[in-house]
Formats: sequence, structure tokens, C-alpha cells
Amino acid sequence: MIIANDWKEYEVLDASDGEKLERWGKYILVRPDPQVIWSTGRAHPGWEHPNAHYHRSSRGGGEWEFFDLPDEWLLYYKELTFNLKPFAFKHTGVFPEQAANWDWAADMIKGSTKPVKVLNLFAYTGGATISALKAGASVTHVDASKGMVTWAKENAASTGVVDRPVRWLVDDCIKFVEREIRRGNKYDAIIMDPPSYGRGPKGEIWKIEDSVFELVKKCAELMSDTPLFYIINSYTTGLQPGVLKAMTDLVITPRCGGSSYADELGLPISGSGLTLPCGACVRWCSKTD
Repeated sequence: MIIANDWKEYEVLDASDGEKLERWGKYILVRPDPQVIWSTGRAHPGWEHPNAHYHRSSRGGGEWEFFDLPDEWLLYYKELTFNLKPFAFKHTGVFPEQAANWDWAADMIKGSTKPVKVLNLFAYTGGATISALKAGASVTHVDASKGMVTWAKENAASTGVVDRPVRWLVDDCIKFVEREIRRGNKYDAIIMDPPSYGRGPKGEIWKIEDSVFELVKKCAELMSDTPLFYIINSYTTGLQPGVLKAMTDLVITPRCGGSSYADELGLPISGSGLTLPCGACVRWCSKTD
């Protein structure tokens, strides 16, 4: 498992009965997690006095219950700064498990002997973008949500990389990739975190089971003659690490060489010593060792 264990300001304190108890800086949140099908007895005192609790609804969705939480606060990871706020469907603006991928990609960029051009698709609030910028890459950041792109710009400003070479684009990711192919543009690295279901800015429908393989094939056409790495994440039930690896090995590796590695992402649970599974990931890189 690929474990994001370098956090200082974020921590999974406990996980029990379908929920996780988390520390985000100095604030304690309780949020649902479908992976948590076990029970630990909830001995941690944080369960009794959280700053906010997201309650799932039996009808779908849910809502936040606030006790003592600001509208927005800052969270730090190494040299990165994030603007957090409670958002729709339990989110805060950061997926902490992705820190393991930020670090891996940053190391690849720093180790490159040439400038690195990165494409970040379904880029959300820009964790991978600001990490890549901080490491010295140029980045094209694409997301269908104007609000998410604005949020990513705020994170870039807080981290001090807003003046780095970056393009912020509100666009449908598939249509953008198709246009880039027609333009003949190439990228040394591609990162994508496609949702299970979504809509583009003009109502374009995305269903990951129907669309992701075609997108991976198109992305292979965007890889440069000397590609560096490729990352794809999935939080969709049924898209296991082996599925992501199969797509990568069918499309990326034959075209670009190199090798791929697939596994689950995870977060350590400090209260129990367990590891919380947090989705699937595959990493491809041009090195074969």
C-alpha cells in the first residue's frame, strides 16, 4: 500500500462504525467513510467533542453539523499551504492520501535533467499542481468547475507559486485533451483524478466506466518523446488498482516504454495502528528499475 505518512498537521485519529475521526490542524472533524466497516469502541475523546460532524442522509448526500469551526482555515504540508473549508458532500478541499503522490511526482520532477511540462486533469483544488510548481515544473491545470479552479489559485497564492508557469483552465477534460492532440501539444507528465460521475462546464456527462479508457488512450498521444511519469487515481468502487494498471499497460507502456506500479492509497490511523484504504492508484514512469 502507498501510505501518506509524512503529514504533521493532518491525522486520522480513529475510525469506527462507518466514520473517521480526523485532526485537520487544530480542528477535529468526524466524516463518513464507507471503507470503515469495523468497530473500535470509539475510545478516543475526540469523538465526544469534534469541531464539526458531517452526517450522511439515508436519502443520499448529507449535511454538516458545526460546533466550533471557522469558515476557512489554513493547513500546511511541507512547503505547501492549503485553504480549507467545509464543502459539499463531506469534503474540505484536500485529499490527504494524495500527499504520497505529490511527493513522488515532485521527486521525479526535481530529478529530471530537462524542464518538465505537466498536465493535471480533473485537478480539483490543485494539490498536485502546486506541488509540481514548487518542484520546478510548468503545469496546465484543468477542471470543469470554475469554483474549484478559483480555489486552486488561492492555494497557489498561499503557497507562493502563483507566479510560476501555470495555465488555469475551466474546461471539459476530454474535450481539452482532444484539442491538445489536434494542436500537437505534448506533455512530459500527466496526472488525472477522474470522478465516478460528473458534468463538464457545458453539461457534458462523464461516467468513469464508460469514458476513462478512451481518455487514457488519448492521453498516451499527448506524452512527449521523453516522457517522465503518469499517475491515475480512482475512488470508484470496482476500479481496483489492477484495473488501472491494465489500462496503463495496454496503452501507456507500449507507446512510451517504462513500467507501471499499482496499489491502494492509504492513511495511517494513529489510534489503532491500522491503515485506512483510500482509493486506487497507478504510477507509470520511464524508468524500468
